[in-house]
Order: sequence, then structure tokens, then C-alpha cells
Amino acid sequence: MLRLLRALVPRGLLGRSLLIILLPLVILQAVALQIFYGSHLDVISRRLAAGVAGDVGMVAELLARESLREERAWIFRQAAWRLDLALAFEEGATLEPPARRGASMPLLPLEEDLAAALGERLRRPFDTDWQSDPRSVIIRVQLPDGVLHVEAPRKRLFASTLYLFVIWLVGSALILFVVAALFMKNQVRAIRRLAAAAEAFGLGRDIGPIKPEGATEVRQAASAFNAMQERIRRFVAQRTEMLAGISHDLRTPLTRMRLALAMLPRRGGAEGGEGQDDIAALTQDVEEMERMIAAYLAFARGEGTEQPVAADLVQLVRDVAARARRDGAEIAVEAPPEPLVLPLRPDALRRCLGNLLDNARKHARRIAVTVGRVPRAAGAGGAWAQVTVDDDGPGIPEEAREEAFRPFASFSAGGTGLGLAIARDIARAHGGDIVLERSPLGGLRARVRLPV
Repeated sequence: MLRLLRALVPRGLLGRSLLIILLPLVILQAVALQIFYGSHLDVISRRLAAGVAGDVGMVAELLARESLREERAWIFRQAAWRLDLALAFEEGATLEPPARRGASMPLLPLEEDLAAALGERLRRPFDTDWQSDPRSVIIRVQLPDGVLHVEAPRKRLFASTLYLFVIWLVGSALILFVVAALFMKNQVRAIRRLAAAAEAFGLGRDIGPIKPEGATEVRQAASAFNAMQERIRRFVAQRTEMLAGISHDLRTPLTRMRLALAMLPRRGGAEGGEGQDDIAALTQDVEEMERMIAAYLAFARGEGTEQPVAADLVQLVRDVAARARRDGAEIAVEAPPEPLVLPLRPDALRRCLGNLLDNARKHARRIAVTVGRVPRAAGAGGAWAQVTVDDDGPGIPEEAREEAFRPFASFSAGGTGLGLAIARDIARAHGGDIVLERSPLGGLRARVRLPV
């Protein structure tokens, strides 16, 4: 039962708000309608039915006492004028058992009340016909010498206030529903805009400040979001400026060291192989330091100010794979023939995929890259654009795969431990993620998923 109720309850804020507002009203009106049916309508219906039944019973008794045609004609005229009853007499006829018919007014107790009143006041065989005439009820009464047909207007059996009551119930509910829907729609629209702005800002899109609107609390949330957005932008700008200074301060002495090492053999006049080996080793160390500094700065800088643009993921993967092949990697690419266009930061995603291919190239001889579209989890809707990088290397133990994404975590000699950290940071900034699994080739599989 709880699961069924949860499935019926709306998931959106608009639907739930309308349910909170309208459900108590509907319950209250249902109780009021039941009280009306159980007391007022029931009493009125019985009284009106008793009045019609009394008139029919009086006319039937008078006709049973008077057998002269002239007297009966006078009774017919008086009933039509004073009682609003149309009479007809079928001499010598016998009342047949009535055919079973469905109720003509199932929501009202009119038929049952009239039948009970006629049975109490007539004490003769009778039947009622509610189907033949939509404006009247035909009552047939068995008399000693024939059958009396009485046509009574239906308006004598129920009060018109019932229609006003039902119209008031339904009309008030509809008016409240329309007013609540229009009001709550404006409030929910402001919340949706705030959620969309937060989602876009989380994906690195520069959307600018949003306009506060809606209720006071929603306006406060929008103003707080704008302030937070500005503080984050200011922090990123300050960090970028600081990193630019660090880059200049660190690379300048390294450049002087490289120049000094390049000039050292000429100034020292060293001709021996041992001196040349030392100089080459020092030069290699300087180059490694420069690569490490570049990697650290790339990790700290993230994606910079690059904005998403519509780009073909298939072509981007092919370009990255072609560059890795020029560096000596053996890579097979499997991709659909049609383009897979989605909002991307091309330079950042090239860095992400390049890091994954570099890691695979250091540990494996064979690399396979697959590009495609996969559905999201059940109930989530939409699809993922997926890039998988498989290799036949030694892989990473399952318990250490999440640790591999931490900065400066290295599972091989010579690495800075920032490649996977940078790759995941870029994927998550796109709204996706990277997971590591065991590859069908025997090594490691890196699965990159991006929202379509």
C-alpha cells in the first residue's frame, strides 16, 4: 500500500504543492456532500415523494369509489388543475409485472423513496416507469376495473438546490485549483531557473548572475547563489594569477640552468664521455622538472576559461588517437560512422583522453579505444556518450583503483601521479565521470561517460 501511494504521489514540487492544497479541500467537500446526502437531501426526497404518493393515492381511491364516467372525468380535470397530475384510465386492463430497468438517476434516492411512499399510501398493486419520459414519472395503479396511468412531473420529486450545491462544490474546487496552479507555477519556475543555473555553473558554463524572483525565500536563495558564484570566480581568477606567477618564477631559473648546461662543455672544454654523460643526465633532470611543473600547473589550473561548444566526440577521439600513434602507440579505434555531437570543452577533453592514452602507452603494448552511446540507469532517462580505453598491461588491483585518482598517487616509476586526477577532474566538470575496471584485453579499462 505504501509503495502504491508513493507511486501515485507526484514527484515534482508543483504537483506536490497542488496536492497539499487541494486534497484537504476535496476531503472537506466530500464530507460536506455526504452530510448533505445523509440528512438534508434524504429528508427532502422523502417528503416530496410522500406528497406525490399521497396525491396519487387520493386520486386512486376516488376513482375506485366512483364508477360513473362523468364523475371520473371531473376527477381527472381536478387532478390536472390542482395536483399537476395527468391521468388516463385503461378500462378492463390488468397490471403486468414491471420489466427490470436500471436506475435513471443513480446518484439520487428518488426512485426508492417514491416506491416506499407509494407502497405505504396506495396499498394497491403499482409500478413506476422512469425511462419513457425524461421530464415525468409514469405511475400505473391497478384498480378493480382497470389500470390507472398517472404522469407526475419529476420537478415535484427533487429540489433544484441540489444542482446549486454540486456546482458550488465543483466550481470552488476548480477556481482554487486554477489559482493555486498559476501561483505555484511561478514559484516553481523560479526554483527551476535556480537549479538550472546551479547545474550550468557546476559544468563550468559562464551564465552570469540570475534574476531573483518568486517568494522571499527563493529570492534569498538566488541572491546567495549569485554571491557564491562571484566569490568562486574571484577565487579562480586569483588562483590563476598566482599560478601564472609561479610558472614564471620556476621556469626562469630552469631555463637558465638549461642554457648553462648547454654552454658547459664549451666553457669547460670537457672532451671525455664521462663529462658528457653527467651533462646529459643533468639536462634530463631539468627537462623532467619542467614536465612536472607543467603537470602540477595543469592540474591546479583545471580547464581555465574554456567554454563548452558543440563538438563531435568521435572526431575528437580520432584526433587524440592519431597524435598518440605518432608518439609510437599501437591504438585501434572503434567508433560509429555518424557524428556524436555534444557540448564539450575540446582542449580540456583532449587533455583528459591524452592522459588516459599516455598512461596506457606506458604500461601496455596494445590499446583499444571504443566510442558509443549507452543508456542511463533505469528511470533516469537520457543517454551517456561513452569512451572506453582498454589495454593489455598489468592493470591496477581493484582495491587500489579509486586511490589511483588521488593527486600524486603513482603506480609506476617516473610518473607524477596527476594524469588520472586531471582526467577525472575534466570529466566531472563536463557532468560525467571516469571509472576503472578490468579490461577484456587483460589489463585496465578506463570508462569515460559524458552526458549527451
